[in-house]
Amino acid sequence: MLESIRKHTKWVMGLLFLLIIPSFILVGIDRNYFSGGSPVVARVDGKDITQTDWDNAHRVESDRMRAQSPGIDAKLLDSPQARYATLERLVRDRVLQVAAQKMHMLTSDARLARELQSIPQIAALKRPDGTLDAEAYRALAASQGLTPEGLEARMRHDISVSQVMGSVLSSAFAGPAQAKLALDAIFQRREIQVERFSPAAFVSKVTVTDADLEAYYKAHPAKFQQAEQASVEYVVLDLNAVKAGISLNEDDVRTYYKENLSRLSGKEERRASHILISVPKDASAAEREKAQAKAEELLAEVRKAPGRFAEIAKKESQDPGSAASGGDLGFFARGSMVKPFEDAAFSLKKGEISDLVKSDFGYHIIMLTDIKAPRQPSFEELRPSLEAELKQQQAQRKFAEVAETFTNMVYEQPDSLQPVADKLKLKIRTATGVTRMPAPGAEGALASARFLEALFQPDTLQNKRNTEAIEIGNSAMVAGRVTAYQPAMTLPLEKAREQARSLYVADKSAELARQEGQTKLAAWKANPDSASGLSAALTVARDRLQDQPRAVVDAALQAPTDKLPALVGVDLAGQGYAVVKVNRIVPRDAADAAAARVERQQYLQLWASAEAQAYYELLKQRFKVQIKAPRPVAQSESQG
Repeated sequence: MLESIRKHTKWVMGLLFLLIIPSFILVGIDRNYFSGGSPVVARVDGKDITQTDWDNAHRVESDRMRAQSPGIDAKLLDSPQARYATLERLVRDRVLQVAAQKMHMLTSDARLARELQSIPQIAALKRPDGTLDAEAYRALAASQGLTPEGLEARMRHDISVSQVMGSVLSSAFAGPAQAKLALDAIFQRREIQVERFSPAAFVSKVTVTDADLEAYYKAHPAKFQQAEQASVEYVVLDLNAVKAGISLNEDDVRTYYKENLSRLSGKEERRASHILISVPKDASAAEREKAQAKAEELLAEVRKAPGRFAEIAKKESQDPGSAASGGDLGFFARGSMVKPFEDAAFSLKKGEISDLVKSDFGYHIIMLTDIKAPRQPSFEELRPSLEAELKQQQAQRKFAEVAETFTNMVYEQPDSLQPVADKLKLKIRTATGVTRMPAPGAEGALASARFLEALFQPDTLQNKRNTEAIEIGNSAMVAGRVTAYQPAMTLPLEKAREQARSLYVADKSAELARQEGQTKLAAWKANPDSASGLSAALTVARDRLQDQPRAVVDAALQAPTDKLPALVGVDLAGQGYAVVKVNRIVPRDAADAAAARVERQQYLQLWASAEAQAYYELLKQRFKVQIKAPRPVAQSESQG
């Protein structure tokens, strides 16, 4: 049979063609057929953005952030919020790109040339005759992973896209009257008095029965949900793990000691005296010649009588800091003096006098009076630091090789971490109660959202297989596996009884506080003179909360002021209730002219940003933007 097929290959291929093509015609070809099935996460103007596009964009963004801030916490880059922000930027770029194309916002060659020449790195490549150094330009483009043509195409694209929003931002306008009206409202102050009704004051008034708890439990099942949890084991490969497996050769350590002894011993110090004949930087040629002649005369004098150096320095040196002490400068190391002086001082032998040394200060005559050689620590003193340095260097060189072994082994032997742990001498760590999101205060691998996401993949959960090797920082990788899994569940009342009691009491005491506050508010509105127990008057504003909850300040600023004093109630949810009495409007302090200009400029920027955002939302509607990936819920919200 197989032999027959081999002999009639062309005939078989023709038959398959006739069978397969009609099926495509009848049912159509899924666009994911050729894209590898990557799911669509967003769509702009009918064109898809796939999960692969998103992953690639986030990888580029993360690499850029790591390059800019090497010490950045890896879990910030891998959080669901950070990934979603990348998707939103990707969608925005696509929207602006489509808008630029449909509005025919092309970039002319002349505009492109002007923009390129405005870049300092490119402007620096111009030759004296005005031509561009083509090789240097090619090298500059290559440093960004581009050809010159690619660099220009990207620049042309960026210019075109920037015009879409640039016209909106540059045309925004806010007059002085408009700005003043808005700023006065934003920074308005009000004098208020507050009465708080705290739930804590009503806890003793709450009675709890078993029936109450059971009813509360049944009415609020979401509050008794236990998130899915896993018990896991994992291994971490980092520089410390690689260093632990390195054994140093004694000869290598001693050689390293000899090669680095001068660096490890500290700096040699020298003591010198000098005579300075100063010359101002703007001195004329004649003045310089006169100063040099004077210095040469003194040089000849001290060389005839070196023992009189200090005496002559006291009399003739024009350095006010050292002349009184005979020119003595004390001990100094390299890097302490101007270079010409330092080079001369460190080239002399003890007791020698230099030739004239010219510096920005004038002409120096230097006598080296002493040399203090650094103490050379013994090999045994330095052994710990030498071994640490050598191990660090060897670990950095070896890490890529070990990382490849680590990656291959956790993949090739997916049912256990023991083989890779044994081979690379890694510790298998365990953790319980692991969830899909990093727990507050989590550290190391368990703080990596990427690692946790990998642990909760279906294959890892169902088949108890190793995750792939996950990068969790600079020179740090992790792989793990789930040993036990507990799906999300509603806790039975027996286990949730104390939690139900606490929640029930909190809700009921907050309700009693609210009722008391509303009763007081109604009574005080009916008879304002009866209002008592209010706090001392205080002045609040949006930028001056005065230790009040934001909800209290917002309510005070939104209260009608046609009739003052005004009374408003504020429900503070679990924090109780507040009654706010607004006594009067307090005009804000007048800003000086400079501050007023800054405020107006800031207001204009905010107004322009608001107009640009509104225009972008309009473009999203015009180009039928759809983001299919759900927006992640902040951890604080999910816990609430």
